[in-house]
Parts: sequence; structure tokens; C-alpha cells
Amino acid sequence: MKKKKVLLSILAITSLFLTACYSQADTSTKKTVVTGTPTIFFHGYGSSYHAEEHMVNAAKKAGAVDSVIRAQVAKSGKVTLYGTWKKDAKNPVVEVGYDNNRSQNYELLGQYATNVVKKLQKRYGIKKMNMVGHSQGNVSIIYYMLQNGQNKKMPKLVKQVDMAGHFDGLNYEGLPAATRQPAGLKLDKNGKPNKMNSTYKEMTGVRKTYPKGQVSVLNIIGDKGHGTDGTVENISSLTLKYLVADRAKSYKVVKFTGKMAQHSKLHENPKVDKVLIKFLWGK
Repeated sequence: MKKKKVLLSILAITSLFLTACYSQADTSTKKTVVTGTPTIFFHGYGSSYHAEEHMVNAAKKAGAVDSVIRAQVAKSGKVTLYGTWKKDAKNPVVEVGYDNNRSQNYELLGQYATNVVKKLQKRYGIKKMNMVGHSQGNVSIIYYMLQNGQNKKMPKLVKQVDMAGHFDGLNYEGLPAATRQPAGLKLDKNGKPNKMNSTYKEMTGVRKTYPKGQVSVLNIIGDKGHGTDGTVENISSLTLKYLVADRAKSYKVVKFTGKMAQHSKLHENPKVDKVLIKFLWGK
């Protein structure tokens, strides 16, 4: 009994130590060059980095990832890193959190993503990276590429995972026309929509800034019935093809069905975890 109490005490202290390490801001000005390819996770509207934790923990359990930090972005755009990556970190991961998590200023979201990448570049000397977005997190990625796709000073994007993206809008009454899915939306064989809201038209600029033959793209969509994940219609998610497929190294769509294909459950779906881990890290 006494041994059990001692063991529980040790575990409790260890847990508190790990939590403290993770929650402590990294204020070091010393650059630690990480040779592995980091993967940056972006959450959706009104969400936080907690939405990314299930996927990251699944990757850790699979042995694909061993070093995780958090990048918290203030409304001003200032980025604070929590935790540190080891020099020999295996497939390091950063979970991004936005304080301003309800912003519909898409250019600003792109700037937030840019600030995160620059912070990682300065602190860890990263030269390449992967990006994963859920819902509005995909907007951060697209606008990052609009702003930086041809910038040779920024790290190279190697793999991109888009999950439940509402590229040509959401089909909800009351939304501004700029972000509402156009009525009667249809796609041609190249994924080009017959109607584009003003935001999507702006996104088409990425067809010129997206690097040729460099990025492997995985588009994950959920269909819980009637071609929707309950929040985003599949047809809006599929308009990603027109934006990036012509210039991407590869472009693939994977659709999940059933209850766990619901919009907010996709990032907690074990089947999605497996596809994500295999695509990013070959596990």
C-alpha cells in the first residue's frame, strides 16, 4: 500500500512537471536548428489549439511524433511559443492557437499564420514544413500561401492537409455574401465552381502564387448524409481542387462517412487519424 502511494505521488509530480514545461513560455533568444520537418496545426472558427490535441496525441501514440510545442497568437499578431523542441526532434509539431478566434478577416488570418512561421524560423531555423487545417484553419493556410507562396525566404511547404474546408462559403442564411456559399453551386471536372463568392475569387489568386510541383495536398471531407458534414457542404470543400491541384505535386480527396464524419468530430475520428498519420509521416 505504501509503495502504491509513493508511485502515485511520483506520477503526480511528473505530471505537474510536464504540464509546467508545456505551459511555460519559451523566452529564449538562442536559435536551436531543428532538422526534422515540423507540422503546423491550425484550428477553426471559435475554437482553440485543444481541437488539435486528439490528432497530435494519436500521432505520438503511433510513434510518428515525439516533440510538441504550442504557438499562441495574440490579437495583435504577436506569437508566443510554449514548450521547446529538441534539436533532434522527430517530426516536431506545433499546435497553433488564435486569441482572435472569431475573426472573419481572412487576410489577417493569413498574417497570423505568417507570424507563426516566422517565429519558428527565427527560433528553430526551419527550412520546410507541413500544414494541417480544420474548417477555418484552412483559410489560414490558403491566405498564407497567397501572401508567401512565392517568397523564397520562407520555409518550403511540403505537405498540406485540408479538413472540412469551406472554400466557396457556408450555406447559412444571414451570412454576408462574401462568405456564403452561392446558390446552385456546381463544379466542373477541374473543381472549378460555376459561381464564386468574392472571398473565393480572392482565393483564386493562389493559382499563381502556389509553388509548382512542390506540395502534396490531402483534402479530407466528411459526409454524414446528403453531401454535408453538418456544417460545410462537400461541394464547397471540393472547390479546393481548382485552387491548388494544377500546381500541386499531388492532390487527393478522402471522404469519411457516418456519425464521426460530422464537422467537429472529424478531428477526433480514429480513422481520420490513421489517414493523416500515413500521409504526413508514412506510419
